Amino acid sequence: MALRDLQARIVACRLCPRLVRFREAVAATPPRRFRGETYWARPVPSLGDASARLLLVGLAPAAHGGNRTGRMFTGDAAGGSGEWVARALHAHGFATQPTSHHRGDGFRLVGAYITAALHCVPPDNRPEPSELRRCARYLHTELPRLGRVQVVLGLGRIGFDAYLSAATAIGLPVSRPRPRFAHGVAVDLPWGVALLGTYHPSRQNTQTGKLTWSMFEAVFAEARRRLGP
Repeated sequence: MALRDLQARIVACRLCPRLVRFREAVAATPPRRFRGETYWARPVPSLGDASARLLLVGLAPAAHGGNRTGRMFTGDAAGGSGEWVARALHAHGFATQPTSHHRGDGFRLVGAYITAALHCVPPDNRPEPSELRRCARYLHTELPRLGRVQVVLGLGRIGFDAYLSAATAIGLPVSRPRPRFAHGVAVDLPWGVALLGTYHPSRQNTQTGKLTWSMFEAVFAEARRRLGP
């Protein structure tokens, strides 16, 4: 299956009734600042192409970010995770511009691919284990089609663990004990990929100082260092 066909399958997915109800309810009752907009309100497809050398694995779309715009890490309010991700990607040559506001705004990845452990927004950003298991089928299909990836960046523990679980599922030799998530961790995996970890740039982390810009940006700098110019 080509990546384009996989993205169409993701967008059409209705496997998780709780998530279908929630994403559509969010679209039906937007906050005042987004009233009058037509929400995407479907699973958000991955972003990038098969030639990517950097893979980002996030948690899930934001209720009024990706769930509204239909693009990963796009349209968050000021200070949101999308703003941090776009800025860091651009700073290290992985994106054409430092902002990602809406589809068609000129933002494009350069040698990078973004996917997520969950393609629908979950209530309170807390997916249920059964939802993660259902959505994992898409990451299992993606990984073999991203044959040039050399660095994987797990955005938060769920993204980090989702990559390792998918690697195990497709038969890659994940070591035992399995690598554990930590901010700034770098694991050289047996199949030639470096797995990096960072705290997720959610407001819960950035506004409390658990994750600072310098901490976040340093992980992208390490990804660039490993990949070269």
